[in-house]
Amino acid sequence: MPNNEKIIVKVDAELAELIPDYLKSRFVDAKTVVRLADAGDFEKARRLGHCMKGSGSGYGFDAVSEIGKSLEAAATARNKAEIAMQAEKLKKYLARVEVVYE
Repeated sequence: MPNNEKIIVKVDAELAELIPDYLKSRFVDAKTVVRLADAGDFEKARRLGHCMKGSGSGYGFDAVSEIGKSLEAAATARNKAEIAMQAEKLKKYLARVEVVYE
């Protein structure tokens, strides 16, 4: 799959006002989690991953939940390289996701 191919996500139209801010916040989280790991604050990084794991699917973004789960595990293991890799995966996903409201 080419890296620029859009990822279509169908989301309940009732969430339309919330989705843009939700996605922007996840992009900020991708940067923050790396900064936290670099600072050695793996507990805050773990909590951030945990929150993503819990919220993604609720908004229709299963990939955010999966990446959050991986971030949580990487932070628990204090694995900076894995945290950076998952954060980059999240940024790439967010760059490609296209929301279709139903």
